[in-house]
Amino acid sequence: MAAVPGQLIWEIVKKNNSFLVKQFGRGSAGVQFSKESNNLYNLNSYKHSGLANKKTVTIQPGGKDLSVVFATTKTKKQNKPASLVHKSVMRKEFPRMAKAVVNQVADNYYRPDLKKAALARLSAVNRSLKVSKSGVKKRNRQAVKIRCRK
Repeated sequence: MAAVPGQLIWEIVKKNNSFLVKQFGRGSAGVQFSKESNNLYNLNSYKHSGLANKKTVTIQPGGKDLSVVFATTKTKKQNKPASLVHKSVMRKEFPRMAKAVVNQVADNYYRPDLKKAALARLSAVNRSLKVSKSGVKKRNRQAVKIRCRK
């Protein structure tokens, strides 16, 4: 099977695919979104596309425990979907997970342009996994004006 360049795939896929979310406001859409699994910002662009790029990064919540799944695609296994993705589960505290993501994405020369997007997605996923404390609600200590009738 011949390898198809990413630019050609993007030109075919950019205006019409099953992951595209088109919401038209007043006649035109300023931003188009995409629901691809390998798209960190969920934007419909060549840079962030998981369909057109060979090297992609995915960060998702792990499961019932407070874990995060970090996945990258292998460039040599493009024609074998079962072994295409390399997944690793991270269960550490946030600074150590952030360092691991930076090491894999930027310092390892995998996709240095996605470093900021990967850290933003990791932060959002980690924030969503935190459980809020169910304690006594704090009182509002701001000054409240009391209106009295005379």
